[in-house]
Amino acid sequence: MSINVLDGKRFAEMVIQGANHLAANAKYVDALNVFPVPDGDTGTNMNLSMTSGAKEVKNNVQEHIGKVGSALAKGLLMGARGNSGVILSQLFRGFAKAIETKPTVNSVEFAAALNAGVETAYKAVMKPVEGTILTVAKDAARHAVAVAKNHESLIGLMEEVLKEAKASLNRTPDLLPVLKEVGVVDSGGQGLVFVYEGFLAELKGEKLSDSPSAMPNMNELVSAEHHKSVQSHMNTEDIEFGYCTEFMVRLEGKEAFSEENFRQDLSNYGDSLLVISDDEVVKVHIHSEQPGEVLTYGQRYGNLINMKIENMRQQHTDIVGESSTPLRTQAAESKKERREYGIVAVSMGSGIAELFRSIGANAVIEGGQTMNPSTEDIIKAIKEVNARKVIILPNNKNIIMAAEQAAEVAEEEVVVIPSKTVPQGMTALLSFNPSAEPGDNKEAMTEAMQHVKTGQLTYAVRDTSIDGLEISTGDFMGLADGKIVLKDPDKVKAAKELLDQMLDEDSEILTILKGEDASDEDVDSILEFVESNYGDVEVEVHNGEQPLYAFIFAIE
Repeated sequence: MSINVLDGKRFAEMVIQGANHLAANAKYVDALNVFPVPDGDTGTNMNLSMTSGAKEVKNNVQEHIGKVGSALAKGLLMGARGNSGVILSQLFRGFAKAIETKPTVNSVEFAAALNAGVETAYKAVMKPVEGTILTVAKDAARHAVAVAKNHESLIGLMEEVLKEAKASLNRTPDLLPVLKEVGVVDSGGQGLVFVYEGFLAELKGEKLSDSPSAMPNMNELVSAEHHKSVQSHMNTEDIEFGYCTEFMVRLEGKEAFSEENFRQDLSNYGDSLLVISDDEVVKVHIHSEQPGEVLTYGQRYGNLINMKIENMRQQHTDIVGESSTPLRTQAAESKKERREYGIVAVSMGSGIAELFRSIGANAVIEGGQTMNPSTEDIIKAIKEVNARKVIILPNNKNIIMAAEQAAEVAEEEVVVIPSKTVPQGMTALLSFNPSAEPGDNKEAMTEAMQHVKTGQLTYAVRDTSIDGLEISTGDFMGLADGKIVLKDPDKVKAAKELLDQMLDEDSEILTILKGEDASDEDVDSILEFVESNYGDVEVEVHNGEQPLYAFIFAIE
């Protein structure tokens, strides 16, 4: 069989099978995480991102490959989670841009589009690291461009793409020493290979098994359950727009459609508005007090499909167990005025969320290790703080890129402070100046982060050897500013040793954030240790209630 021209319908099937194959192997990709901490979520992030893209493609299947590509890019953009998901979205964003005007593509054009995607992804990363998904995508795309003229058939070209992607993946340990030390290949690159395997199988008319690949040669990961979202600390009556309304309009020419006018009109009905459209369908998400009026407005442009309306006040009451309370109506209180500045922080643990609120955060997104918020989640938070200028504190290195992508899409003036830990985020927030311009605030807050050290105590989910440490499953590991510096089977002993390594004569303040897995007795023992050995250090203890990390230490 030879396929010399690729149209939108066949490409849509390639995307769907690529997403399904990645989903079946997401745990395999997670298991390749080089650190043995319980945050191996590259596969999860890529899966959620690609699934979002595939869902958008399913809703926009058509002959024109350029339009299908645009749908894929939109779905990936809004669903992108973590660095791996954002990079994946950028790869196909550039790909889609290269083919957006083409009804079909041949092998040479397909190869050029892959290369355009690589160029877009590299531009999106401040400091590209070789030996990652970027390298695998680049090597495969460059090889595709080089051989495309000799492969008129898309099948032959895709075989070459996959072959080179796998070869590049196998070379990643030679580019990143940490991969070689642990004995794995790059997890993001492996995820991309699974997508490409799905692409090739669809072109050849084959269906890949849903059975996951055998796990890599390492101890089986200890699964960490995702914790339920922590509700924002508000009363039910404080929810101004009570109905989460989602629907799609299949455009039928009833009235001339302009996405800009459509979005502007809908903004009068509520907040948290997202509108995505192409030539056939409009996708809407809005929080409103009049969902019926919103749907009636949408119906002016075509038939309504995929409608969903949820009563957020009832959901909030059910979750927090509140008794029935009078609900605020628009007649009782006018719409809140837009504030000058809004602060959005990301964290896990209700105690840490409350700490961020207490020092100035207007919205806290539940997220962190094992659960990275998507670009769309961050955009929603930007909308909900209702401010002209917004500052985002990601507080996790794997969330920074999604935050920056959200900042690009948002209509508001948004700056991202590149905080990689909760202590960095808190220190930065304490340096916020409400009378300063966003750029000046970013400079000052980023500078302030340099004066805090972060210690974290977590547990190993598999046996490994890294940086000269032989770590066994279940060992407690001490991380100093992200680097594993010690391990011990005893939690409290590990915590004391970590503090002993990080505290010095310049240390003045130690803040202890107690996690879910730490007891009051553990805290008392640590306090006694600090008082005996570092009597001049002022100590504060907060119940962070964070999962996965028994303790987080901030040292200033």
